[in-house]
Amino acid sequence: MPRATSDPEKETKDPMACTRCTFISHKLKCPLCGNDTSKDWQGYVVVIDHTKSEIAKKMGINVNGKFALRVR
Repeated sequence: MPRATSDPEKETKDPMACTRCTFISHKLKCPLCGNDTSKDWQGYVVVIDHTKSEIAKKMGINVNGKFALRVR
């Protein structure tokens, strides 16, 4: 009998952070880079204008959004 696979487009109740780019969403796969997401993350930063943000530049963020500071 085939195993049921999780739909990457499925919304989750808890926020999840991408294990590669740290973007926070409610998806099982990151909408920015397509990598897996994790429930195990700490802290976050909200980037309003990535072109003027020094923190976004230091973190390598090139889009606006909510990003985790640490993801496991």
